[in-house]
This record gives sequence, C-alpha cells and structure tokens, in this order.
Amino acid sequence: MKRKIYEKLLDWKVNTKGKTAILIDGARRVGKSYIVEKFAKENYKSYIFIDFNKAPDEIKNLFNNYLDNLDMLFMYLSNYYDVKLYERESLIVFDEVQLYPRARSAIKYLVEDGRYDYIETGSLMSMKENVKDILIPSEEEHIDMHPMDFEEFLWALGNDNLINFIKMCYEGKKPLGQAMHRKVMDYFRQYMIVGGMPQAVQTYIETKDFNEVDKIKRNILKLYREDIGKHAKGYNLKVEAIFDEIPSQLQKHEKKFKLASINKKARFREYEDALFWLTDAMIINPCFNTTEPSIGLKLNADNTTLKCYMADTGLLISHSFDEKGIVTEEIYKKILFDKLEFNEGMIIENMVAQILVSCGHKLYFYSNSSRNDNSSRMEIDFLIAKSKISNRHNISPIEVKSGKNYTLTSLKKFITKYKNQLYIPYVIHTGDFKEEDGITYLPIYMAYLL
Repeated sequence: MKRKIYEKLLDWKVNTKGKTAILIDGARRVGKSYIVEKFAKENYKSYIFIDFNKAPDEIKNLFNNYLDNLDMLFMYLSNYYDVKLYERESLIVFDEVQLYPRARSAIKYLVEDGRYDYIETGSLMSMKENVKDILIPSEEEHIDMHPMDFEEFLWALGNDNLINFIKMCYEGKKPLGQAMHRKVMDYFRQYMIVGGMPQAVQTYIETKDFNEVDKIKRNILKLYREDIGKHAKGYNLKVEAIFDEIPSQLQKHEKKFKLASINKKARFREYEDALFWLTDAMIINPCFNTTEPSIGLKLNADNTTLKCYMADTGLLISHSFDEKGIVTEEIYKKILFDKLEFNEGMIIENMVAQILVSCGHKLYFYSNSSRNDNSSRMEIDFLIAKSKISNRHNISPIEVKSGKNYTLTSLKKFITKYKNQLYIPYVIHTGDFKEEDGITYLPIYMAYLL
C-alpha cells in the first residue's frame, strides 16, 4: 500500500547520502516494517533486514564485539543473512531496535564509517529501559509514522482522483456540491469504521466485511494489552486502567480525562508515567489544555489537564463497543448510514485529533471555567498555530461538530475576546464547505489540509 512516509525516505536517501541514519517511530502494526522493506527492495542493490524480535544472540553479540572492527561485523552479517553488501548501494535495517538498544548506540560508528545506509524502526523509543546505558546517536534523524490517513485510504481503494478534487475545492474555497459531498462522506465513514491500521485496511479491501475487519482490530487491541503487561513494568495496571477508561471519558460532554473515574484518590503524579507510556507507544494522542491562546502554546500548557484520544479511530470504535450482546455489524451499519444517535461526537472529535497529529500538529485545547466572568467561560476543542508566525493573528480555534444542529457559543466568545491573537476560526463538521460570519466551515475530510 502506498504511504506518504515513502517520499520522506526517498528525500532522506537523496539528500543525506548516508550522513545520517533514520529512525521511524510508530505504534505496533502501523506498517513500519512493511514500508521499510518495500523501500529497501525498490531503492537499493541489496539490503539486510535485522529483526531484533527474532535475531539470535550471535547477531546481537556482533555489536558488542566488532564495533572496533567493522570489516568483521559486515562480513559476519553478510554471511549470516546470505546477502552481498555493496558500498553506497546497500541498506541495513534495524527492525524493532528498541529491543536491543546497543545496536541503536552503534549507529554513531556505522554512519561515520559511511559504507552503507541505515534505517531503524521501533516503538517506545523514549522509555528509560530502552535508552538505559546507551549514547543516543546525534547522527540519527527521527520521524513518526501514524496510521493511514484518508488520502492513503483512498489510494488503497484505488481512488486517486477524488482527493485532488477535494484539494481543488479547499484551495478555491468552494463547496463540493451535494452529490459529491455525499459521495466523499460515504468514503470517509468507511474510513472511520475501518481506521488506518494497514492490516485492517487490507482486510477491508479483500473482504468488504466489517466483521472481518473488526477481528483484525480486536487482535491489535489484544496485542496492545499484551505489550502493556510485558513492557509497562511496575505500572502496567495503571496503564491498562487508563487504556480501558478512554472510551467512557471521550463519551462525556466535557472530554477532559478525570483520574477520579479510575480511583477517587488518584493524583496526576501517580499516573504520569502510565500516560507517558501510552503516548510513547503511540497508542494515544494526548491533548493538553493551554491557559493562554497565543504563540508558544506549549509554554502555556497545563500538563495535568488533558484529553486522551486514541491514535486510531477505527481501534477506538472496536475498543468502545465490546460489550456482550452488541452486534458489531449493526453498530457499523449505523455509523455508515449516519444513524448512530450516541457516541458520534466522540468518534468525530477523535478523528479530527488523529488527522491533526498526522499533519504534524501537537494537540492543545482551551478551557476556561470562570464562575465570575461569563464572557471568559468557554471551551474550544483544538487550537493550532499558523505555519508562518507574524506579530498578531497567529492562532486558529477549531470547534468540532458532529450533528446538523449546533450552537457556537464558545467559538463566538473566543473570537470576541481574543481578536488580536485570532487567525482563522474553523468549524469542522460533517456538512459541506462554507464561509459565514468570518468563520470557515470545513467538512471533516478537508481537515488534513489545515
């Protein structure tokens, strides 16, 4: 399947010419190994793929014994994997490198040697146990890999033209029109149900059976649970408690994550490591409250007040509707035909969070619960900064609306109160594109163009 990260890898190969390695960080089953091996086959004369989940001790020990004799290291690797290496024409891949940090530390010397290119893949790259006693190489570029976005989903379905029409309408600030909007929303609802995990998308393409897709997603959720038990040592129960609580927290009108729902006496500092683990595993997308909607959103972030979105909306749906007696196929049909009368808001908002993260945005929201000043009391779903910063007018507030009838009380208060900071106010909804009263209404499938 075609992935946008492929172009980033091409750009890295052409421009760095082996002067850096590249580390691809992403959740389990997001497609890291697949895209790297595809890239290796299509762009190098030969490659060696070392999977540290399977590599025997004799391979791991090479990185302890032969870093001062790289000729011997490459000879052993070449013979073990039965691959001839060609100077400046071969790639060596360290897959799941977090399982053997010593190999990651060796990147410094391998890149300095300059004979071959190196790509690393992994997850949980910032956890203490995965960086303990190693020197993080400065020769390492770091890119994140996210679930497939809507454009990649359409490519997988063999539809290369629709997205160009969407871009043209966005750039021209024009609606798609009733018929085309309905067609695109049909595709987008399929995307929400299936999600962006490549195995789920592939199963949908092959079967068009949501039940089969759901089995794949539940297997991925099961894998995440196993990872929590295996790798979140010392606080696995807290990680699992947060993971299980995400759907019910997002279902609430005020989606801020309340630890009291897990334990009435819970304090943020007690669960901080658990939240970090889920974030580093790229299972969740945390969204922090910023106390001042101005440039440097991170500088004003309150890290103890946050919302937890699932990194993949398709997984969220399977995670949410797992009670006995609920027929998955019926739930999926309701979402597909826009007949789901509950939970729609959390699904749409989670999808917007997923889209913004895949575009490179950090997630921030704005909340002010002032009891004394009604004009200050508001909650804005997301805030993003424009790409080119100016003296004023840098911040765009985003409100997400799932239904057809809604009010914009908070957004209008925000526009009035923060007019000097205001760039373009957006409403992301399931309707067509329009501009009205200084507000841009974006259909949800255009959100990735922000």
